Amino acid sequence: MAEEEKKEKKGLIKEFKEFISRGNVLDMAVGVIIATAFGKITTSLVNDVIMPAIGLLCGGRDLTDILNWVIVPATLDEAGEVVDAGVTLGFGTFIGTIIDFILVALVVFLIVKAFNKAREAAEKRKKQEEAVEEEPAGPTSEELLTEIRDLLAKQNKGE
Repeated sequence: MAEEEKKEKKGLIKEFKEFISRGNVLDMAVGVIIATAFGKITTSLVNDVIMPAIGLLCGGRDLTDILNWVIVPATLDEAGEVVDAGVTLGFGTFIGTIIDFILVALVVFLIVKAFNKAREAAEKRKKQEEAVEEEPAGPTSEELLTEIRDLLAKQNKGE
């Protein structure tokens, strides 16, 4: 039984090495890294630009602060340090996260739409090239000359 387990582990390791050595794993890793960085950008855009602007329109305060409700306030010690964080319902934070998601979804939608357009254009171009290749080739000049010679020969025999 131990030998079967060793073979199974070796097979698993070999399969894992094949999986890792494929190029699409690297592509996926790059995609995750870029997506993480893009997520940070959109989060900053929402938290640092959009939410304060909405708050300014709603009376000059940050909307996150207005909509986050403190149920139990934080407890401070004599030095002013937080001992207990308290309880806060973060509706403003939640709305900011929803806006963040909508922005990311919009950008992903636009990227996918542009990719699909480019792919359709490439497929259309490929079909056009295939249609040009499939057109029947006309007779060569030698074939035409042979045909003319044969026709002239027929006419001369008929006279």
